[in-house]
Amino acid sequence: MSAVSELLRILDLEPLEVNLFRGQSPQTGWQRVFGGQVVGQALVAATRTVDGRPAHSLHGYFMRPGDPAAPIIYEVERIRDGRSFVTRRVVAIQHGQAIFSMSASFHFDEVGYEHQMDMPEAPRPDELPSEKLLKEQLMPTMPQAIRSYFERERPIELRHVDPMRYVDGKPRPPMQSVWIRTTAPLPDDPAIHQCVLAYASDMTLLDAALVAHGSSVFSGEIQAASLDHAMWFHRAFRADEWLLYTQDSPFAGGARGFTRGRIYTEQGQLIASVAQEGLIRRRRKD
Repeated sequence: MSAVSELLRILDLEPLEVNLFRGQSPQTGWQRVFGGQVVGQALVAATRTVDGRPAHSLHGYFMRPGDPAAPIIYEVERIRDGRSFVTRRVVAIQHGQAIFSMSASFHFDEVGYEHQMDMPEAPRPDELPSEKLLKEQLMPTMPQAIRSYFERERPIELRHVDPMRYVDGKPRPPMQSVWIRTTAPLPDDPAIHQCVLAYASDMTLLDAALVAHGSSVFSGEIQAASLDHAMWFHRAFRADEWLLYTQDSPFAGGARGFTRGRIYTEQGQLIASVAQEGLIRRRRKD
């Protein structure tokens, strides 16, 4: 099974009862469930209770690390069904305790004022080394944690505009950009593309808070975890086409980093915005 097929299987929740769904986790050897998986599955659960409207925003909090060996139960509360907006609340449960909660809002497309911030200058994805080439050239120089991450087949291809930041350890301004897309085509259902992008939006974002310190979430000296996650969908898009995920970190302090992201199509259309705060605690040597 390809990585993308496995991702679609993971996002295809099992209905248990009205407003109740069960999700599984891939058995990859991780000690905890990837946060983007929980966000994506929670959005799937909410979408399954909404008739025909796309999500326009979600706001979630991570409360406990997920257990990859146990299924995750998603309970959806139908907060409001209005003529313009529909609101859902989702709680993800494992071992009788909430591990994640999310509110999501859905809205029909309407005609109105339009503007957007321009996409920043960045090399096009075909101008950057592919993951295959990056593995061949940089893998031997990478720390073990980073090498293990890149060795696995993954459903999301990443092409970092500045891949050397993971190798040279030099501090940089707190911003980074990465091109993302699925490694295989997706079905045409727009809801699937939203849920896949929600999954991918948790990748690399918290790392933007560590760029200024010459470190990364792969460093053995950093204890990192997403604390919350907010996302806004602006336009229709395809997650199996190249998207530029440009990220910055306005602030870090108190062992937390605040990060923001804007996601553009290759043609420069802003299709989504993301914000997140995460734990970036330096591990004590003892």
